[in-house]
Amino acid sequence: MEDISFLFFWIFAIGTLFFGLSVIICRNPVGSALSLVMSMLFLAMLFFQLEAYFLATIQILVYAGAVMVLFLFIIMLLDLQHEPSHRRSLLGYIAGLVMAFFLGIVFFLVLGRMPEAQITLSSLPQVREDQINAIGGLLFNR
Repeated sequence: MEDISFLFFWIFAIGTLFFGLSVIICRNPVGSALSLVMSMLFLAMLFFQLEAYFLATIQILVYAGAVMVLFLFIIMLLDLQHEPSHRRSLLGYIAGLVMAFFLGIVFFLVLGRMPEAQITLSSLPQVREDQINAIGGLLFNR
């Protein structure tokens, strides 16, 4: 069972990163917004796998549901068209790759010096029904 959850983690993580990158790369605004919805859904699946069911549900209902429907409505209302394509130079691509490489090196150097980054956390404690009722009571009574 451990192997299958590990596999699902990588599927959801790669899906989140793929659709997040697709948001940036896609030239069509509607396609970019739909890629953002898919990225949010994959992120919600990661929350489900961490047994954070409340966060996963809120991720789907609020962000992937309500906020993205509003974004799509505004995009379609504005009737945005494709961005005109322009030629990018080879020098720009090389400079971008060099900067990304150095940013990755700095990222791993900073993470390597942080002791908190090397600590593995245990799994989340199981949520009981009375805890959910207490959170609901606090939200609606105070």
